[in-house]
Amino acid sequence: MNVASQALAGIVAALHVYFLVLEMFLWATPFGAKTFARPLEEQQATKVLAGNQGLYNGFLAAGLVWSLVAPEPIAHQIRVFFLACVVIAGVYGAATASKKILFVQALPAAAGLAVTLLSCR
Repeated sequence: MNVASQALAGIVAALHVYFLVLEMFLWATPFGAKTFARPLEEQQATKVLAGNQGLYNGFLAAGLVWSLVAPEPIAHQIRVFFLACVVIAGVYGAATASKKILFVQALPAAAGLAVTLLSCR
């Protein structure tokens, strides 16, 4: 079960690295506008805000990677904390920005959190 916990945390971390790249580097490009279904002009006007948001996604990814390399039992605690943070951010994003965020961000993290919590029993 611990291997599944680590694998899911790794997937969620990879997703957040992807979000970082999208928000920090590709936001104000045609690809970014298409990805977020927003006009390019709006993307350009909100580039600084998106960059900040991307940085936070990088911190979530870093915390999850930390949970993969830290020794037990601290690795488990770190993983629970960062997966819970991702779930909360995903639920908030789904409620305030786009329902799609629930499936792209919150659901994978919730699966990882559930498996991680079950792996400690």
